[in-house]
Amino acid sequence: MNIQIFGKSKCFQTKKAERYFKERRIRFQEVDLLKFGMSGREFDSVLHAIGGIDELIDWESSDSEVTLLRYMDDPEAKADKVFDNPRLMKTPIVRNGRLATVGFCPEVWKGWE
Repeated sequence: MNIQIFGKSKCFQTKKAERYFKERRIRFQEVDLLKFGMSGREFDSVLHAIGGIDELIDWESSDSEVTLLRYMDDPEAKADKVFDNPRLMKTPIVRNGRLATVGFCPEVWKGWE
């Protein structure tokens, strides 16, 4: 297993995901999404695994950019905007090769072990 956890340093859900893997002694790479972001390939891989850009956006955020995204019809334009502004992504984003989840999903991670 090659687990990567992309998250924000002050995100409670990210901390829960890290704790989940630590308790099971599963090694993971921690990536600060706001500081380092994602590479283009990682971003595309996550979008493919989760089913599209709408699953990656943090719709509950009070950020004005999220309000703008609600009215955009073009998925590619949404993806470009989210890629450029990682703070708009829902966290944690957990990758295991080509598999990925967004949010705290221990029921899915159990299948990865």
